[in-house]
Amino acid sequence: MTSIKLYSVGRLVKHLSESTLTTLRGNIYRTSTRYYSAEEKTAEKDSNDKLPGTIEECHKQIEALTTEVTTLKDQVKDIEDKYKRALADSENMRRRMMKQVEDAKSFAIQSFCKDLLDVADTLSAAAESVPESAVSDGAGDAALRSLRDGVLLTRAQLNQVFARHGLVAVSPLREKFDPNLHEALFQQEVEGAEPGTVVAVSKVGYKLHERCVRPALVGVAKHSS
Repeated sequence: MTSIKLYSVGRLVKHLSESTLTTLRGNIYRTSTRYYSAEEKTAEKDSNDKLPGTIEECHKQIEALTTEVTTLKDQVKDIEDKYKRALADSENMRRRMMKQVEDAKSFAIQSFCKDLLDVADTLSAAAESVPESAVSDGAGDAALRSLRDGVLLTRAQLNQVFARHGLVAVSPLREKFDPNLHEALFQQEVEGAEPGTVVAVSKVGYKLHERCVRPALVGVAKHSS
């Protein structure tokens, strides 16, 4: 008898629980439906409020939108122009930096080359001080001949080193005078020479990678008086 009562009470509790849960779910659904419906009606009302009521208002709104679009286009154009300018400036700066780095690599030995030019001049003067006729055909001193050959060999090796590093001699005899590469010491009348032409070279010049490091000291032909 007691078990039957407990069973009946259990079923009653279960029925009440299910009924309460169903009611609660229904209430939540109806509340949510009313809330979303109210929101949709409010949004629709706001949308309707924003729409112009007359043709004049439509034209005014179109003009306002057109003005806003034009302003935005101008802003976009201005920003795009500034972006392109900034991009061009950065590219030019990058190229200048690369050029400076390349020049630093190419002309880092410029001072050292200038110091060696005096050595090259001394070797050339030593080689030219002994004429070839003085040591040819077995004539003259054998030691003098060996010394001259050694000086010539040393000068040739030095010129090879110069050429390897981009240092080139400038001997502009019979060429047009160039103030960027030549330095005129004197002018003289020379028969058959065109005025402005180099007719004498007192000292050979040098240039490093097309940059003049020492101008050639020359004499230039002038017009006949």
